[in-house]
Amino acid sequence: MKVSVLTVCWNSAATIRYTIESFLAQDHGDKELVVVDGNSSDDTLAIVRSYPQDQIRLISEPDSGMYDALNKALRIYTGDAVGVLNSDDCFHDRTVLGRISAGLEQTDILHGDLDFVENHLAKRVVRRWRATPRPEKGFRTGWMPAHPTFYVKRKVGDAVGSFDLRLKVASDYDWMLRAVELHGFQTIATGHVLVDMMVGGASTRSLASHIRHNLEALRSRRRWLGSGPLDYALVAKPLRKIGQYLDAASDRQNNRCL
Repeated sequence: MKVSVLTVCWNSAATIRYTIESFLAQDHGDKELVVVDGNSSDDTLAIVRSYPQDQIRLISEPDSGMYDALNKALRIYTGDAVGVLNSDDCFHDRTVLGRISAGLEQTDILHGDLDFVENHLAKRVVRRWRATPRPEKGFRTGWMPAHPTFYVKRKVGDAVGSFDLRLKVASDYDWMLRAVELHGFQTIATGHVLVDMMVGGASTRSLASHIRHNLEALRSRRRWLGSGPLDYALVAKPLRKIGQYLDAASDRQNNRCL
C-alpha cells in the first residue's frame, strides 16, 4: 500500500529537517511526501530541495493558510492512503508507515498514540495522547483522534472532500468528524506511538487558541451532528487534555524515581 504523507509549511526552516528525515527513515518503501510551501522567505525551500527528490513532491506558492495548502495536497497525492505530518513534527520511529499500511489493510481509518514533546533533540514529553476506540456516541462524548496520527484509505479522503476554510484552527477536527461519523467507515486505534508533536501548534499555542479550537469544534458538531448551542463535548473534550498532561507528569516522576 502506497502511503502519502502531506506536509504544509511556511518559514519552517528551524524544524522541517526533522520532519523530512523522519519520513525518509521509514522502513516502508512505498511512500511519498507531498510538501506544500506557502512561498517561504527563509531557508525552508533550500532545505527541502537538499534531500533526494524521488520520494518528495514540492509545491511552493502563496496560499490562504494551512488548510488551503492541505486542500492543494489532497488534490495531487498519489497514494492508496493519506495522512498529515506537520512541518514541526516527526514520526516516532522508523516503523510508523509500515504499521499504518498494515493496519489499513484491515480497516478504512487508523489512528494512534501521540507524544507532545518540547523539541526533537531532548524529546522531553509534556503530554501523552493515548488513542482509544471510538465510543458509542463518538465525537459527541468529547472523543477525537489525534489528527497527526489519522490515516485513511483513498476512498475515505474522496468521500470526505476538502478541509473547510471557514474554520481557522479546527478544520482538521471537522474533517475527522466527517470521516468517522458521517460515512460509516471502519475505524481502529493502534496501540503504538506514531508521532512526536512539538508543542506550540495553531490550536495549542495559547489559552486563546484552545478556546477558539473548542468553539470551532462545537460549530462543527452543531452542523454535522445536530448538537445544541452547548453540548457535553464542549466540557469533556478539554477535560481529556488535562488527563493527558497529568499522565506525562506522572511518567516523568516515575522515571526520576527509578
